[in-house]
Amino acid sequence: MSGNRRKAREFAVQGVYLWLLNQQPVSDVVKQLRDDPVYASIDEEMFLALLNGVISEVPDLDQRLVKYLDRPIAELSPVEHAVLLLGAQELLHHLQVPYRVVINEAVELTKTFGGTDGHKYVNGVMDKLAAEVRSVEVNKPRR
Repeated sequence: MSGNRRKAREFAVQGVYLWLLNQQPVSDVVKQLRDDPVYASIDEEMFLALLNGVISEVPDLDQRLVKYLDRPIAELSPVEHAVLLLGAQELLHHLQVPYRVVINEAVELTKTFGGTDGHKYVNGVMDKLAAEVRSVEVNKPRR
């Protein structure tokens, strides 16, 4: 693995955000993000896996998230929606990443890109989703 994983997540959430707003082809989103000089330092493989994974599964990811939301998906801020999609995709398909790391990264992304208290909302939703999709890991006794 090369590159920065945290930055890969930052670029992935930006890509999901752009896609949610514009519904442009993923290749256009990637091209736009590659123009950022910081892009050269990211874990590109992880970025592409996350971005493509989210975009290819938005309906399924939304369906998994909706039961933990207190409002319709359409009323989420685009940043919160993008972060929740990214976190859900990572919880479901990147089992090598501990669930606590996924949740923490989602919270940090929301603090970076979202509104003042959006991270609290994201944390609550991600906690509930993790308990469902990673129940064995979540309920495993800590040493």
